[in-house]
Amino acid sequence: MGRPPYLLCRASPSHFGVILQLLEEAAGWLRGKNTDQWARPWPDRRTRDERIWRDLDSGSTWIVWDAAVPAGTITVTTEVPRDPAGRYVWPRRKRRQQALYVRRVIVGRSHAGLGLGAALIDWAAEAAMQQIGTPRLRIDVWTTNRNLHAYYRGRGFRRGAPRLPWKLPGYPSRALFERTVIPDILGSALLSVPEP
Repeated sequence: MGRPPYLLCRASPSHFGVILQLLEEAAGWLRGKNTDQWARPWPDRRTRDERIWRDLDSGSTWIVWDAAVPAGTITVTTEVPRDPAGRYVWPRRKRRQQALYVRRVIVGRSHAGLGLGAALIDWAAEAAMQQIGTPRLRIDVWTTNRNLHAYYRGRGFRRGAPRLPWKLPGYPSRALFERTVIPDILGSALLSVPEP
């Protein structure tokens, strides 16, 4: 394993296999963590892969590189997430406020425990400030993964909807969290983002 700072670069459709590799590795690790998160592709493999491809094609997905090794990934977008039926995941009153939506935050197991997940979230808050003028981040978290809920609360997120589970029966990520502050200490020591 190399030393920080790790390189954070925008991914392209050619990185589809890299994202799948990180996702499958995380899914395997989650199997032993008392959650059904990513136990199978949701809602099916084709639809999941299409979402990943769209995010790559739109330039919304980023990869953390440790030399030639993919160490993690994050997807950020101003597009409000929808379920496969086209229904908005976030309530109308929240959609009136600008936010950067974060999804698929994954750190490879070889780089777990180094603070890369926190650094990616902090980087996303900086990106939100640059893109929309506010550090407001939102994420819809897998409903049954209580450890992940606690992780996001520990990173300064709070509930973004009045109750859990939020509407959309059958949608697996109904735990809505948001954060509206930039922390005092950012992950800039871990991540280096090259100039465009």
